[in-house]
Amino acid sequence: MKGKADTSKKGEGRLKAAGGAGKRKKAAASGKPKRPPSAFFVFMSEFRQEYNAQHPDNKSVAAVSKAAGEKWRAMSEEEKQPYVDQAGQKKQDYEKTKANFDKKSTSSKKAKTHDDEGSDKSKSEVDDEDDEENEEDE
Repeated sequence: MKGKADTSKKGEGRLKAAGGAGKRKKAAASGKPKRPPSAFFVFMSEFRQEYNAQHPDNKSVAAVSKAAGEKWRAMSEEEKQPYVDQAGQKKQDYEKTKANFDKKSTSSKKAKTHDDEGSDKSKSEVDDEDDEENEEDE
């Protein structure tokens, strides 16, 4: 049975992939800032435009990525430096944005927990009391 794949493993992989995508959507919806791109991805965004202009008929992402990787490895440190500088600037901007986001989110969390600390009763107990009061009024 060497050639056959276990069907339970296939199903588990799909579940894991679906769960990870949900987490990414939740983070994006919360307004959390995106991580900054590395120097290679800054280079890649510029290279992709040049490559597509030179090869308009080639729509393969793999071909563009392969060509970019080969060019990046062939570049010297001096040639890579502008991309490293841009990535560093984007990282500094990200750190500032993240600090502001963290400051806002912690202050809103403190406000929420402060409001909830007023009672030792759970929300369901409070709802039960409200229902009892409504019954007595009738």
